Amino acid sequence: MKKLALALAASATLAFGLPAGAAATTIETPEAKMEAASAADMARTDMIELFGDRELLPNQFLWRKNAPTSGEPRVVISLFDQLAYLYRGDELVAVASISSGKPGKDTPTGIFPIQEKKVFHRSAKYDDAPMPYMQRLDQYGIALHAGHNPGEPASQGCVRLPKEFAARLFKVTDIGTPVLIGI
Repeated sequence: MKKLALALAASATLAFGLPAGAAATTIETPEAKMEAASAADMARTDMIELFGDRELLPNQFLWRKNAPTSGEPRVVISLFDQLAYLYRGDELVAVASISSGKPGKDTPTGIFPIQEKKVFHRSAKYDDAPMPYMQRLDQYGIALHAGHNPGEPASQGCVRLPKEFAARLFKVTDIGTPVLIGI
C-alpha cells in the first residue's frame, strides 16, 4: 500500500488516466481522496515509529536529526490529526501541527501538486492577510503557509503551519511537489 501511495503521489497522472499535462492540476476524485486518507493514516504510523507516540501542541514540530536529503519530497496532511508530514522518498523527515479550514471553509481533500511558491505573499481574498512561505495548491487560493495555529481548524481553507517549519519546508519542496490531503 505504501508503494502505491508513493507511485500515485509521484505520478498522479497515470493512476487516474489523466493526460500527461494534468500533473500540475489538482486531483479531487474519490480515488485520490481515498489515497490521501490512506497516506495520512500511514504517516501517523510512521510518526509513531520514528518519534514515538507524541502529541504535538499548536506551533510545534519535529524534524529528524540527520534527515535524508535525497529522494523526492512529498507532503501529507492529516485533517483528522491536524498534522503535516514531510517525506523524502519513503522516509519521514518531519511532522508539524497545523490549523486547517474551519467548518464551512473546509480544506479540500485529494492530491495537490504545489503550483506556486512565494517567500512572502498577501491574500487577495482575505483583507491582504500575510501568508509567509506560501505554497499554493489550487486555483482558488488554498495554500500551505505560516500562520496562526490554535491547534484546531481555524483558517479560511488553507493549511497553516508553524513559521519555522514552513520556512524549512519551503526550502525542500518544488513546484509540482505532491501534497496529499486526507481526513
